[in-house]
Amino acid sequence: MNFPKSDGPRLDPQLDLFKQDASAPDPFERVLGAPLMAQPARPLPPPPQPLFKAPPSPPRITLPSPPRTADDPPLRRIVLGHYAVDYELKRSSRRSIGFMIDDDGLHVTAPRRANLPDIDNAIRAKQRWILTKLQERGERRARRAERAPLCWEDGARLPYMGGEITLRLQQAPRSHCAFDPETRELQVGVTPGLSEWQLKERVKLWFQAEAKRLFVERLDLFAPRLDVQYRSLTLSSAGTRWGSCTVAGNIRLNWRLIHYAPALIDYVVVHELAHLREMNHSPRFWAVVGTVFADYDGARLELRRRSHEMPVLFTD
Repeated sequence: MNFPKSDGPRLDPQLDLFKQDASAPDPFERVLGAPLMAQPARPLPPPPQPLFKAPPSPPRITLPSPPRTADDPPLRRIVLGHYAVDYELKRSSRRSIGFMIDDDGLHVTAPRRANLPDIDNAIRAKQRWILTKLQERGERRARRAERAPLCWEDGARLPYMGGEITLRLQQAPRSHCAFDPETRELQVGVTPGLSEWQLKERVKLWFQAEAKRLFVERLDLFAPRLDVQYRSLTLSSAGTRWGSCTVAGNIRLNWRLIHYAPALIDYVVVHELAHLREMNHSPRFWAVVGTVFADYDGARLELRRRSHEMPVLFTD
Protein backbone atom coordinates (compact mmCIF):
# COMPACT_ATOMS: atom_id res chain seq x y z
CA MET A 1 0.00 0.00 0.00
CA ASN A 2 1.27 3.47 -0.90
CA PHE A 3 1.06 6.29 1.64
CA PRO A 4 1.03 9.90 0.65
CA LYS A 5 4.22 11.64 1.19
CA SER A 6 4.50 14.15 4.04
CA ASP A 7 6.68 17.19 4.54
CA GLY A 8 7.62 16.07 8.04
CA PRO A 9 6.77 13.69 10.85
CA ARG A 10 3.21 13.82 11.98
CA LEU A 11 1.89 12.79 15.40
CA ASP A 12 -1.04 10.61 16.02
CA PRO A 13 -4.20 12.69 15.65
CA GLN A 14 -5.36 11.57 19.10
CA LEU A 15 -2.20 12.95 20.60
CA ASP A 16 -2.85 16.21 18.83
CA LEU A 17 -5.81 16.72 21.10
CA PHE A 18 -3.40 17.32 23.99
CA LYS A 19 -1.28 19.85 22.14
CA GLN A 20 -1.98 23.25 23.63
CA ASP A 21 -0.92 26.64 22.44
CA ALA A 22 0.92 28.47 25.18
CA SER A 23 -1.11 31.56 24.41
CA ALA A 24 -4.42 29.70 24.56
CA PRO A 25 -6.48 30.00 27.71
CA ASP A 26 -6.24 27.18 30.24
CA PRO A 27 -9.39 25.04 30.01
CA PHE A 28 -9.39 24.78 33.84
CA GLU A 29 -9.54 28.57 33.99
CA ARG A 30 -12.73 28.49 32.01
CA VAL A 31 -14.21 26.10 34.51
CA LEU A 32 -12.93 27.66 37.73
CA GLY A 33 -13.05 31.24 36.53
CA ALA A 34 -9.51 32.06 37.79
CA PRO A 35 -6.04 30.66 37.54
CA LEU A 36 -5.39 27.78 39.93
CA MET A 37 -2.45 29.54 41.60
CA ALA A 38 -4.65 32.52 42.35
CA GLN A 39 -6.73 30.46 44.81
CA PRO A 40 -6.01 31.25 48.53
CA ALA A 41 -3.78 28.70 50.22
CA ARG A 42 -5.64 26.39 52.55
CA PRO A 43 -4.19 25.88 56.07
CA LEU A 44 -2.65 22.51 56.78
CA PRO A 45 -4.87 20.18 58.79
CA PRO A 46 -3.82 19.64 62.40
CA PRO A 47 -1.82 16.50 63.10
CA PRO A 48 -3.96 13.51 63.99
CA GLN A 49 -4.59 13.02 67.69
CA PRO A 50 -3.79 9.67 69.29
CA LEU A 51 -6.80 7.47 69.79
CA PHE A 52 -5.86 6.66 73.39
CA LYS A 53 -4.16 8.83 75.97
CA ALA A 54 -1.69 7.37 78.41
CA PRO A 55 -3.37 6.90 81.80
CA PRO A 56 -2.20 9.22 84.59
CA SER A 57 0.08 7.89 87.27
CA PRO A 58 -2.00 6.01 89.83
CA PRO A 59 -2.70 8.03 92.98
CA ARG A 60 -1.25 6.86 96.26
CA ILE A 61 -3.37 5.60 99.10
CA THR A 62 -3.58 8.36 101.68
CA LEU A 63 -1.90 6.31 104.37
CA PRO A 64 1.72 6.28 105.48
CA SER A 65 3.85 3.40 104.34
CA PRO A 66 4.89 0.88 106.97
CA PRO A 67 7.75 2.44 108.96
CA ARG A 68 11.30 1.44 108.08
CA THR A 69 14.63 1.38 109.84
CA ALA A 70 18.06 1.08 108.32
CA ASP A 71 18.06 -2.68 109.02
CA ASP A 72 14.62 -3.37 107.53
CA PRO A 73 14.23 -4.65 103.95
CA PRO A 74 12.72 -2.18 101.48
CA LEU A 75 8.99 -2.07 100.92
CA ARG A 76 7.46 -3.69 97.88
CA ARG A 77 4.99 -1.88 95.63
CA ILE A 78 2.02 -3.22 93.73
CA VAL A 79 -0.49 -1.38 91.52
CA LEU A 80 -4.12 -2.25 92.28
CA GLY A 81 -6.43 -0.58 89.81
CA HIS A 82 -5.78 3.15 90.12
CA TYR A 83 -3.81 2.81 93.35
CA ALA A 84 -0.17 2.17 94.06
CA VAL A 85 0.27 0.41 97.40
CA ASP A 86 3.51 -0.08 99.31
CA TYR A 87 3.51 -3.08 101.58
CA GLU A 88 5.78 -4.79 104.05
CA LEU A 89 6.62 -8.43 103.27
CA LYS A 90 7.63 -10.86 105.99
CA ARG A 91 8.48 -14.53 105.65
CA SER A 92 7.41 -17.16 108.15
CA SER A 93 6.73 -20.86 108.56
CA ARG A 94 3.00 -20.40 107.96
CA ARG A 95 1.41 -22.37 105.13
CA SER A 96 -0.67 -19.61 103.53
CA ILE A 97 -0.30 -15.94 102.65
CA GLY A 98 -1.78 -13.64 105.28
CA PHE A 99 -2.72 -9.97 105.22
CA MET A 100 -2.88 -7.43 108.03
CA ILE A 101 -3.84 -3.75 107.70
CA ASP A 102 -3.25 -1.17 110.40
CA ASP A 103 -2.65 2.57 110.49
CA ASP A 104 0.83 1.99 109.06
CA GLY A 105 -0.53 0.33 105.90
CA LEU A 106 -0.51 -3.19 104.46
CA HIS A 107 1.57 -6.01 105.96
CA VAL A 108 1.89 -9.34 104.16
CA THR A 109 3.21 -12.54 105.72
CA ALA A 110 4.04 -15.35 103.31
CA PRO A 111 5.58 -18.84 103.49
CA ARG A 112 9.29 -18.97 102.79
CA ARG A 113 8.69 -21.08 99.69
CA ALA A 114 6.22 -18.63 98.09
CA ASN A 115 7.67 -16.70 95.15
CA LEU A 116 7.02 -13.02 94.53
CA PRO A 117 4.62 -13.44 91.57
CA ASP A 118 2.45 -15.76 93.68
CA ILE A 119 2.41 -13.21 96.50
CA ASP A 120 1.40 -10.39 94.15
CA ASN A 121 -1.35 -12.55 92.65
CA ALA A 122 -2.67 -13.29 96.13
CA ILE A 123 -2.78 -9.57 96.86
CA ARG A 124 -4.64 -8.87 93.62
CA ALA A 125 -7.18 -11.55 94.49
CA LYS A 126 -7.91 -9.64 97.73
CA GLN A 127 -7.53 -6.16 96.28
CA ARG A 128 -11.12 -5.05 96.88
CA TRP A 129 -10.87 -5.88 100.58
CA ILE A 130 -7.37 -4.39 100.85
CA LEU A 131 -8.29 -1.08 99.17
CA THR A 132 -11.49 -0.78 101.20
CA LYS A 133 -9.65 -1.28 104.48
CA LEU A 134 -6.83 1.08 103.53
CA GLN A 135 -9.31 3.79 102.61
CA GLU A 136 -11.20 3.26 105.88
CA ARG A 137 -7.94 3.64 107.78
CA GLY A 138 -7.14 6.81 105.87
CA GLU A 139 -10.55 8.30 106.67
CA ARG A 140 -10.14 7.33 110.31
CA ARG A 141 -6.77 9.04 110.51
CA ALA A 142 -8.24 12.15 108.89
CA ARG A 143 -11.09 12.28 111.42
CA ARG A 144 -8.66 11.79 114.27
CA ALA A 145 -6.46 14.59 112.96
CA GLU A 146 -9.45 16.94 112.90
CA ARG A 147 -10.17 16.46 116.59
CA ALA A 148 -8.86 19.28 118.74
CA PRO A 149 -5.92 18.21 120.92
CA LEU A 150 -6.21 18.37 124.68
CA CYS A 151 -5.23 21.64 126.35
CA TRP A 152 -2.69 20.62 129.00
CA GLU A 153 -3.62 22.84 131.94
CA ASP A 154 -4.85 22.50 135.49
CA GLY A 155 -8.38 21.08 135.49
CA ALA A 156 -8.10 19.29 132.15
CA ARG A 157 -10.27 16.20 131.82
CA LEU A 158 -8.52 12.94 130.88
CA PRO A 159 -10.26 9.72 129.75
CA TYR A 160 -9.68 6.85 132.17
CA MET A 161 -11.45 3.47 132.45
CA GLY A 162 -14.51 4.63 130.52
CA GLY A 163 -14.92 7.82 132.55
CA GLU A 164 -12.89 10.94 133.20
CA ILE A 165 -10.36 12.07 135.75
CA THR A 166 -9.19 15.61 136.48
CA LEU A 167 -5.61 16.73 135.96
CA ARG A 168 -4.26 18.77 138.88
CA LEU A 169 -0.98 20.60 138.46
CA GLN A 170 0.91 21.56 141.61
CA GLN A 171 4.24 23.28 142.07
CA ALA A 172 6.69 20.77 143.53
CA PRO A 173 10.45 20.34 143.95
CA ARG A 174 10.30 17.15 141.90
CA SER A 175 7.97 15.77 139.26
CA HIS A 176 5.59 13.00 140.31
CA CYS A 177 2.13 11.56 139.57
CA ALA A 178 -0.37 10.43 142.20
CA PHE A 179 -3.97 9.38 141.64
CA ASP A 180 -6.69 9.90 144.25
CA PRO A 181 -9.52 7.40 143.50
CA GLU A 182 -11.96 9.24 145.80
CA THR A 183 -11.66 12.62 144.11
CA ARG A 184 -10.68 11.06 140.78
CA GLU A 185 -7.86 13.53 140.44
CA LEU A 186 -4.43 12.89 138.95
CA GLN A 187 -2.00 15.14 140.80
CA VAL A 188 1.19 15.97 138.93
CA GLY A 189 4.09 17.77 140.54
CA VAL A 190 5.35 20.53 138.28
CA THR A 191 8.97 21.54 138.73
CA PRO A 192 10.27 24.96 137.63
CA GLY A 193 10.88 25.01 133.89
CA LEU A 194 8.85 21.85 133.16
CA SER A 195 7.78 21.98 129.51
CA GLU A 196 4.47 20.75 128.11
CA TRP A 197 6.01 17.74 126.36
CA GLN A 198 7.64 16.71 129.65
CA LEU A 199 4.29 17.04 131.42
CA LYS A 200 2.63 14.90 128.75
CA GLU A 201 5.39 12.31 129.09
CA ARG A 202 4.85 12.08 132.86
CA VAL A 203 1.13 11.53 132.39
CA LYS A 204 1.67 8.99 129.60
CA LEU A 205 4.04 6.97 131.78
CA TRP A 206 1.40 6.92 134.51
CA PHE A 207 -1.26 5.70 132.07
CA GLN A 208 1.08 2.97 130.81
CA ALA A 209 1.87 1.78 134.32
CA GLU A 210 -1.84 1.64 135.13
CA ALA A 211 -2.51 -0.25 131.91
CA LYS A 212 0.13 -2.89 132.60
CA ARG A 213 -1.09 -3.42 136.15
CA LEU A 214 -4.68 -3.85 134.98
CA PHE A 215 -3.80 -6.06 132.00
CA VAL A 216 -1.86 -8.50 134.14
CA GLU A 217 -4.77 -8.67 136.55
CA ARG A 218 -7.27 -9.44 133.78
CA LEU A 219 -5.00 -11.91 131.97
CA ASP A 220 -4.49 -13.86 135.18
CA LEU A 221 -8.26 -13.88 135.71
CA PHE A 222 -9.32 -15.10 132.25
CA ALA A 223 -6.46 -17.42 131.29
CA PRO A 224 -7.59 -20.24 133.66
CA ARG A 225 -11.18 -19.85 132.48
CA LEU A 226 -10.05 -20.47 128.90
CA ASP A 227 -7.65 -23.21 130.02
CA VAL A 228 -4.64 -21.48 128.44
CA GLN A 229 -1.33 -20.09 129.65
CA TYR A 230 0.31 -16.99 128.27
CA ARG A 231 4.05 -16.50 128.32
CA SER A 232 4.58 -12.74 128.46
CA LEU A 233 2.84 -9.38 128.22
CA THR A 234 4.20 -6.29 126.51
CA LEU A 235 2.55 -2.95 125.83
CA SER A 236 2.08 -1.62 122.32
CA SER A 237 1.43 1.88 120.99
CA ALA A 238 -0.25 0.98 117.71
CA GLY A 239 -2.73 3.43 116.26
CA THR A 240 -5.87 1.26 116.44
CA ARG A 241 -4.64 -2.31 116.74
CA TRP A 242 -5.66 -3.29 120.22
CA GLY A 243 -3.76 -6.53 120.67
CA SER A 244 -1.88 -9.47 119.20
CA CYS A 245 -0.85 -12.96 120.25
CA THR A 246 1.83 -15.33 119.01
CA VAL A 247 1.82 -19.11 119.00
CA ALA A 248 4.52 -18.95 121.69
CA GLY A 249 2.09 -17.22 124.05
CA ASN A 250 3.49 -13.69 123.84
CA ILE A 251 0.67 -11.17 124.13
CA ARG A 252 0.82 -7.49 123.21
CA LEU A 253 -1.92 -5.11 124.36
CA ASN A 254 -2.34 -1.48 123.45
CA TRP A 255 -1.82 0.64 126.56
CA ARG A 256 -4.42 3.15 125.27
CA LEU A 257 -7.09 0.62 126.25
CA ILE A 258 -6.75 2.15 129.73
CA HIS A 259 -8.95 4.99 128.43
CA TYR A 260 -11.86 2.60 127.79
CA ALA A 261 -14.47 0.92 129.96
CA PRO A 262 -13.44 -2.25 131.85
CA ALA A 263 -15.79 -4.40 129.76
CA LEU A 264 -14.04 -3.35 126.55
CA ILE A 265 -10.64 -4.07 128.09
CA ASP A 266 -11.87 -7.53 129.12
CA TYR A 267 -13.08 -8.20 125.59
CA VAL A 268 -9.64 -7.48 124.11
CA VAL A 269 -7.92 -9.56 126.79
CA VAL A 270 -10.22 -12.53 126.18
CA HIS A 271 -9.85 -12.09 122.42
CA GLU A 272 -6.07 -12.42 122.56
CA LEU A 273 -6.12 -15.31 125.05
CA ALA A 274 -8.58 -17.17 122.81
CA HIS A 275 -5.96 -17.12 120.06
CA LEU A 276 -3.93 -19.54 122.18
CA ARG A 277 -6.71 -22.03 121.39
CA GLU A 278 -7.47 -20.94 117.81
CA MET A 279 -4.91 -18.87 115.86
CA ASN A 280 -7.56 -17.55 113.46
CA HIS A 281 -10.96 -15.85 113.44
CA SER A 282 -12.99 -18.89 112.50
CA PRO A 283 -16.36 -19.78 114.06
CA ARG A 284 -14.42 -22.05 116.45
CA PHE A 285 -12.42 -19.04 117.63
CA TRP A 286 -15.51 -16.95 118.33
CA ALA A 287 -17.07 -19.89 120.12
CA VAL A 288 -14.05 -19.91 122.47
CA VAL A 289 -14.42 -16.18 123.08
CA GLY A 290 -18.12 -16.61 123.74
CA THR A 291 -17.54 -19.12 126.54
CA VAL A 292 -16.36 -16.30 128.84
CA PHE A 293 -17.47 -13.14 127.00
CA ALA A 294 -20.89 -13.62 125.46
CA ASP A 295 -21.48 -10.15 123.99
CA TYR A 296 -18.29 -9.97 121.95
CA ASP A 297 -20.13 -8.51 118.94
CA GLY A 298 -21.46 -5.62 121.01
CA ALA A 299 -18.06 -4.99 122.59
CA ARG A 300 -16.34 -5.00 119.21
CA LEU A 301 -18.76 -2.42 117.78
CA GLU A 302 -18.59 -0.25 120.89
CA LEU A 303 -14.81 -0.26 120.85
CA ARG A 304 -14.84 0.86 117.22
CA ARG A 305 -17.35 3.62 117.94
CA ARG A 306 -15.52 4.90 121.00
CA SER A 307 -12.18 4.95 119.19
CA HIS A 308 -13.63 7.55 116.79
CA GLU A 309 -14.72 9.79 119.66
CA MET A 310 -11.68 9.61 121.92
CA PRO A 311 -9.92 12.98 122.33
CA VAL A 312 -6.33 13.32 121.17
CA LEU A 313 -3.97 13.13 124.14
CA PHE A 314 -0.70 11.97 122.64
CA THR A 315 0.45 12.14 119.03
CA ASP A 316 2.85 9.18 119.13
